[in-house]
Amino acid sequence: MKHVRNTLLGLVIALAVSASPAFSQSKGTSINKIVAKIDNYYVLKSDLEKVVEQYKEQNQKAPTKCQVLESLVINKMLLAKAEIDSVVVEDKMIDSQLDARMSYMAQQFGSEKNIVEAYGKSLDALKNDVRQEVKEQMLMQRMQTQITDDVKISPSEVRRFFNTIPKDSLPYIPAEAEIGHIVRLAKVTKEQRADLRNRLLALKARVEKGEDFGKLAKEFSEDVGSAQKDGDLGFAKRGAMVPEFEGAALKLKPNEMSDIVESDYGLHLIQLLETRGAEYHARHILLRPDYNRLDLTAPTRYLDSLRNLIVADTLKFAKAAKEYSEDKATADAGGIIRDPNTNSALMPLDGTMDYTLFMTLDTMKVGTVSKPMAYRMEDGKSAVRLLYYKRKVEPHTASLKDDYEKIANIVMGNKKNKAIDDWFKKAVGDVYINIDPEFSGCEILKTARTEGP
Repeated sequence: MKHVRNTLLGLVIALAVSASPAFSQSKGTSINKIVAKIDNYYVLKSDLEKVVEQYKEQNQKAPTKCQVLESLVINKMLLAKAEIDSVVVEDKMIDSQLDARMSYMAQQFGSEKNIVEAYGKSLDALKNDVRQEVKEQMLMQRMQTQITDDVKISPSEVRRFFNTIPKDSLPYIPAEAEIGHIVRLAKVTKEQRADLRNRLLALKARVEKGEDFGKLAKEFSEDVGSAQKDGDLGFAKRGAMVPEFEGAALKLKPNEMSDIVESDYGLHLIQLLETRGAEYHARHILLRPDYNRLDLTAPTRYLDSLRNLIVADTLKFAKAAKEYSEDKATADAGGIIRDPNTNSALMPLDGTMDYTLFMTLDTMKVGTVSKPMAYRMEDGKSAVRLLYYKRKVEPHTASLKDDYEKIANIVMGNKKNKAIDDWFKKAVGDVYINIDPEFSGCEILKTARTEGP
């Protein structure tokens, strides 16, 4: 079990995403045999086939079916234990990630209409499917974080590991780049804001005339998660919601509705249901602007002026990013973009990089700043950004001096794998695991039952 887990645990969460039916189109597979049952969760044979097929489509060597099954079983174990341990993920975090996923799909397919045609489902039905998957992935990530949260490494451990690698086996590191950006969000036009306000005011008037707020929220709200629950957001502690929302909600009396409230998420119509000590219970109807029709003129002019100051060396890029960038994830780090897979400040200059970014860097010199260019945020919002090509690292054989961060990541990964390996051995007694006899020969599942599920 140890050898395979050290090889695969980095893919545990990733396999949950790659096996997601909402993000991989069906090829007519009908292998729906249950091959594993973990408490109330199942692994289907089609799940395994889907992962293997995706590796083939990407021209990558696929792991064995035993290895894939192990990762999928561990995913389900994380979910089962999260349920046992009462681990939860807040709805607003799920909704934020859902918005980002749906926006990504819209970009990939060109439009929401194309998504509907590709999957043969309404957008609402697809969102419901994706939302459950997003929730499960976030629960798995939270459980994995809890398991490995105390794992630490020291420089001496990194050195010892590096010294165990034979000199003729040191990996060859391809070219990499350190890149920064300053982002300014596109602004909602007056016409769009007025349209959203008028639509919400019309809904407010319907409630005041006797219609049910919850039914209208279910029909019209663009907050998919709460819309399914008649707009209900449940009890929230103070500070849990964005300030604009919370400030408006706390001014209301039970069953009273707010005026129209604008936040980073869109425009809200809020109804307070009740308060309980330091908590309050509200529901809302949310309408969002069409991010594809936002005005890019103002942020483009803003960044053009900022670029002039940076190029003239009267303002440093890092300082400009900290003070003026509207990308909260990178602003505090001086605008530096980190590799989402490794969290490294260096990103591979190869086919794994976003194509548009790769082609832009190909036209730039190290140390230069691009002109303002249109940019799509992960949550789907339209924006404009400046790119800063901070440095390039040429291809080379790995060394402790130049590649300490990468080597440290490997050491950290190994220790986290060991932590999850230990957790697996303990947790296997807390959940019911039933593996189909077809996979009874899988070494990593010897501790699980192998009767037919």
